[in-house]
Amino acid sequence: MKQPQRSIMVLTGDLPDADLTTGIEPLRLEVRSDGDTAAFEVLDTHVGSVRQADQLLLRSGKRLTVLSGGDHVASQDALPKHRFVDDLDDGPVKSALQHAPRLRSLLSTGAGTISHRDIWVRDDDDKTLARARLTTLSPEGDGQAITITDLQPLRGYDKAMDWLRAHLAAVAENAPTGASNLADMLFPDQPRYDAKPDVAITADDTAWHTANRIIAAYLRVARLNETGIIADHDTEFLHDYRVALRKVRSVLSLFKGAYSDDATAAFKGAASELMAPTGRLRDLDVYLLAQDDYFAMLPETLHDGLELMFGMFRKERRKAHRSLSARLASDDYDNMIRAFQAAVEDPDRAGQGPEAHVGIGDFGSRLIWKRYRKVCRLARTITADTPDEQVHELRILCKKLRYLMEFFAPLYPASAVKPVLKPLKRLQDNLGLFNDYSVQQAFLQDFLDRHEPLGHKRDLALAQSIGALIAVLHERQKEERARIMTSFSKFDGPEIRSRFGSLFHDKET
Repeated sequence: MKQPQRSIMVLTGDLPDADLTTGIEPLRLEVRSDGDTAAFEVLDTHVGSVRQADQLLLRSGKRLTVLSGGDHVASQDALPKHRFVDDLDDGPVKSALQHAPRLRSLLSTGAGTISHRDIWVRDDDDKTLARARLTTLSPEGDGQAITITDLQPLRGYDKAMDWLRAHLAAVAENAPTGASNLADMLFPDQPRYDAKPDVAITADDTAWHTANRIIAAYLRVARLNETGIIADHDTEFLHDYRVALRKVRSVLSLFKGAYSDDATAAFKGAASELMAPTGRLRDLDVYLLAQDDYFAMLPETLHDGLELMFGMFRKERRKAHRSLSARLASDDYDNMIRAFQAAVEDPDRAGQGPEAHVGIGDFGSRLIWKRYRKVCRLARTITADTPDEQVHELRILCKKLRYLMEFFAPLYPASAVKPVLKPLKRLQDNLGLFNDYSVQQAFLQDFLDRHEPLGHKRDLALAQSIGALIAVLHERQKEERARIMTSFSKFDGPEIRSRFGSLFHDKET
């Protein structure tokens, strides 16, 4: 016969021995501790991927344990240097974390001590009727302890196990329903990060107040990534930092008239000064992340040149990272970004323009409709012979249209906006790839032209590999241009045009 299936209960509190052994007659409950405590830490990505999947991930020593949904536990060994899910050996924890973003590292979100106890339920004849293993997590700080209970039923004693389950639940303060709650119980002060924060907007708001709130929100997002950039946890910290600043710049260019000319110029200058030092490091990150793809593009006979190139990229990246980290840690940087934040958070400091008091509903619809028509006018001129610069301009226009629709999304029904966003995203994906192929060709050619000589043999290997890469990228760029035209034909269809018109067209104009 099969043994009864073990089950997990997660209970709040540390379940003191005295409470466990009180009020249990006529049965007898024995508790035995192994006497050891160890350190543990809760791990998650910066974007909270584990918590969002209703999981809790623990590391204690070399052991990783993931609790899923509050009733399933899996464990496997992992070394501290294994910071990404892909770094883990194949096993149950790695399988449970396959949803986590590949480029996000697992970071400590809190720590404490872990202890273990075993309990037995016995009758008057000293016969064991039920067993359980208690694992108690006691957090540092003001959080609440939790106890993970591994119930181990014995065949033929279902009533004893039911009794033990009810007894443990009665001793606990309450029983949380899912693993996603547990991190908040252990570490209630742990902030949650959102790269796309919800900015409250109502139709009664003005353009000026809305612009202030959006810029302030994305400056906060940028600041939340500074520590991760300096620590170099993963490349996505810098990516999110740059996207946040791009959205700040987009508000300044798209909300025309919300700010005075002087304020607009000052804010644009500040945003550009913040962004400028990040470009080279991000470029190097992108190429290093694509390393496997580049090797796959070329035959093995050309791999020696790629090895040289990526070795040089890694060396330059270390230098670029040190430079940017020093910049982010400097007083000059801190003073500048604080001043920018203060200006948009203080209603008396951000200079108002001629459109400052326009209602945001009309203002947003007008901006989106104008940008949509501009995208369509340019896209209809794209052919197989259109210069790359014109395709790049279309990409920028689409990006600004997307930002506008995201900024003003709270003003429109989500069910109405989603059908027009989907084809726009598809068009953006094609335009993004086209731009990537173009930029990569220029970057590689510039690198080849400017690199320090390595010696004739190695310079020749480098030139052959980069030349072959540029040729492959050029062919892919041509293929992507055809896909752009196909995607736009769907985006410019009568159904999408009708939806844009009904949602955003300013009838008065």
